[in-house]
Amino acid sequence: MTVICTDMSTIVGPQQSKTNLLGLSVEKLTDFFASIGEKPFRATQVLKWIHQMGVDDFDQMTNLAKNLREKLKVVAEIRAPEVVSQHDSIDGTSKWLIRVSDGNCIETVFIPEKGRGTLCVSSQIGCSLDCSFCATGKQGFNRDLTAAEIIGQLWIAAKAFNSLGPKANRVVSNVVMMGMGEPLLNFDNVVDAMSLMLNDNAYGLSKRRVTLSTSGVVPMLDKLSEVSDVSLAISLHAPNDELRNQLVPINKKYPIAELLASAQRYLDKMPDVRRKITIEYTLMDRVNDRDEHAHELAKLLSTLPCKINLIPFNPFAQSDYKRVTNTALNRFRDILQKAGHIVTVRTTRGDDIAAACGQLAGTVNDRTRRSERYQRQNQEQPVRFVNG
Repeated sequence: MTVICTDMSTIVGPQQSKTNLLGLSVEKLTDFFASIGEKPFRATQVLKWIHQMGVDDFDQMTNLAKNLREKLKVVAEIRAPEVVSQHDSIDGTSKWLIRVSDGNCIETVFIPEKGRGTLCVSSQIGCSLDCSFCATGKQGFNRDLTAAEIIGQLWIAAKAFNSLGPKANRVVSNVVMMGMGEPLLNFDNVVDAMSLMLNDNAYGLSKRRVTLSTSGVVPMLDKLSEVSDVSLAISLHAPNDELRNQLVPINKKYPIAELLASAQRYLDKMPDVRRKITIEYTLMDRVNDRDEHAHELAKLLSTLPCKINLIPFNPFAQSDYKRVTNTALNRFRDILQKAGHIVTVRTTRGDDIAAACGQLAGTVNDRTRRSERYQRQNQEQPVRFVNG
């Protein structure tokens, strides 16, 4: 189903000057209260109301003095993105289409599993990296999401599940920055949002349960290691530069050796020496799924503390790629395991509602005109891969 996402909630008039408290880290929230002549402890109080109790109405914050509540109504707001629609898969996966601004929409996915619930969060409207096997890349790119729009996705999910009651057994225990966009290209907003995910007065998630996935923006990955120690996933998808250049174009700027060296530096700064990087490898039929690719990958990762997550490609309309066969997938996994690697295979979830890995595509007012180019190329021959 196609949903036209037009902006019906443009903020106009005096409200434009209000500060949206939803995306403020505890440090920025403390600074905000200082700027209006209030004590620092007010930040903790309001943080709990917003993120632990899902409150967006200052009148409900009963431990704040009435005059403070009235002051906040004038200078601040708690404004989450708007939910346009929710689709639920037969396997329990939920996908929200969320309006952010100017007709743009993003998608957020919740994946329930035994003992945990994972929320896949977007960081940009579209994506500028244009990986060839990803539906988001075909949508083009509009802009970075604000911190409020990023954490707002978790706020929406948590509030929705709280309203269902404890018997629903739907709780966000893990967050993965693997939705639309490249998180490291929206560095400051992503870091602020993740700090709220980890804060005990907000969502209180463990750093092991918040994962940032990157296609390999090396300078920003090095910068991330200076301010965060969340779990890290590398979106690799090829065992050599020649093939990865075609699948993940940013590899031309930051080739595999530089990326893996940066990932090792990230690990070296972690206080826990047992931490491992997750290597994501999307398998596509007769593109990167051959035995020689598996052997090459096993050797490439032999010295990096990591676990390898194999992801069967999930088809979408604008792609000529095909899903890996079960035979090739099992053989690929076995070769890696025999080489001593820890290997998991990602179970495809939510593909009946286009919520599976690589299928997310909201509504993007594309500033790059990339989506138009792909439409014109629909009748052209598929790309020939050097290792295919």
